[in-house]
Amino acid sequence: MKILYIQYFFLFSLVVKAQSETPWVAPLEIPIQLSGTFGEFRSNHFHAGLDIRTQGRQGLKVKSVQVGWINRIRVSVSGYGKALYIEHPDGTTSVYAHLKKFAPKIESYVKEKQYQKESFQIHLFPKVNELQIEAGEIIGYSGNTGGSYGPHLHFEVRESKGQLPINPMRYPLEINDIQRPQIQNLFIYTGIRPYEKRKELPLLRKNDSVYTTSGISTSGKINVGLRLFDRQSNSYNKNGIYSASVRLNGIEQFSYQMDRMSFDDSKYINLMIDYKEYSVNKRRIQRFIAHPSQKISFIDSQGPNGELNIEAGKSYQLLIEVKDYKNNSSYIEAYLTGVDNLTISEKEPESLNLPTKDYLFQFENKSVYFPKESFFDPIKLTVEERGDTLDLGLSYHPMNKAYEVKYKVPEGDSLEMKQSFLAFLNKNQKTSFFSATVKDGYWVGKSKTLGSFVISRDSVPPTVVAVNFKDKQWLSNYSFLRFKISDDYSGLKKYRGEINGKWIRLEYEPKNNSLIYDFNDLEFKEALHQLTIEAEDLVGNKTLFKADFYRKPKK
Repeated sequence: MKILYIQYFFLFSLVVKAQSETPWVAPLEIPIQLSGTFGEFRSNHFHAGLDIRTQGRQGLKVKSVQVGWINRIRVSVSGYGKALYIEHPDGTTSVYAHLKKFAPKIESYVKEKQYQKESFQIHLFPKVNELQIEAGEIIGYSGNTGGSYGPHLHFEVRESKGQLPINPMRYPLEINDIQRPQIQNLFIYTGIRPYEKRKELPLLRKNDSVYTTSGISTSGKINVGLRLFDRQSNSYNKNGIYSASVRLNGIEQFSYQMDRMSFDDSKYINLMIDYKEYSVNKRRIQRFIAHPSQKISFIDSQGPNGELNIEAGKSYQLLIEVKDYKNNSSYIEAYLTGVDNLTISEKEPESLNLPTKDYLFQFENKSVYFPKESFFDPIKLTVEERGDTLDLGLSYHPMNKAYEVKYKVPEGDSLEMKQSFLAFLNKNQKTSFFSATVKDGYWVGKSKTLGSFVISRDSVPPTVVAVNFKDKQWLSNYSFLRFKISDDYSGLKKYRGEINGKWIRLEYEPKNNSLIYDFNDLEFKEALHQLTIEAEDLVGNKTLFKADFYRKPKK
């Protein structure tokens, strides 16, 4: 572990040295406050950067932190939304996501490509130095695009080679933080499999930094879990920690530190939490044990795995330290006594399905196929058919690979079958679109979440409604056309807008179901314009919006 830390220290010393030799500018002009930290646990992924609060506003100037060139641009209605990637001479790449819009020279470049490809969503890779950027240059404006739950700037720093995220806190961001991480609950587990039982131990706070608990009597191999969070000063968001260490009688049993990560690490994130508890109650308990199947870059695979071997008749001191990047630490100090014949584990279920085998559950008109290594652990897996419903049980087990569900498309009215699809049925009996892909007469879909499936139908096409104008209206003084577009069930698949038979760029924002056309995009010689918008949902229902409007041509 020491060798690994030395390598990390050497690597980041080189990065910081190179960075210090070039001007470095904060990405926003306002005081930096965080709503998300590097490496914190998110739903199915580790957070790869910092989420910087923008005071609940959009449109703040976003600046390049160093000199460089734009090597990637992405516009999407999900994920990072509008995002820029800037490569720098020091071997790093900075990333700016959820932007409202780009700076004019970048916006012009993107718009030209969108019209060439006739697509609002686009992924571009400009040539080296095609779009050069100076340190401190305005590259865009903060927003709330993509998979964002509120206005903020998602900011990353990556090693350009391999695109490996590194902790942006290493750079000169002025962030006020004198608060220690907060520990909410302590749990002891006797194993890492889904059916292992946990025991919660009440915590007492000895002082500002140390928690303790009453004496613990146990035996055998155990490991620990915590509910915890960290806050920065002047920010109320509950964020993740920077590092953790578990020691037994002064000897380190488990540790990690979030300096650098790989996007592949997120494949194993559900092995580092109590997945069943999170799935059922949305309560995240972080596990301090290395699962034998995980391959996480920031955990030393050759070091101790977090199992604490408690022998009868012996006493132990357990010390857990959690720390934020500013070296604010909190501790749990507990004392354990090994006793005979005491265990908190549940009986191992019989007839376990093994990860080393594949399983096919075949019914008359439907089937489920689990390939090898679908699960990380042996589990009790039951698949039951009840009429049209296929029940795979509750999602208590983290999955490694997706399984395949197949339903035979029933015979019947062609329109009705065209509007039908395979739906996912949640524990509250609410359906959502799963798949309408037909292969060899079967609906086929893949999932990494257990649950139930049923045949459903969507017969209602999407709706498109003009918001700021009416048919046959003069719009000479208008800057934008605004629409509401939505689908009541399966979801919007695609849309296309045209004016006078020419494709127009309609900016789609699914959070408020809006479509916006900017009149500055195109110029027309005619005064009368025919507008059409065609929208299609995920099962193929289509709607066509038509309107005429008048606009005085520019001289």
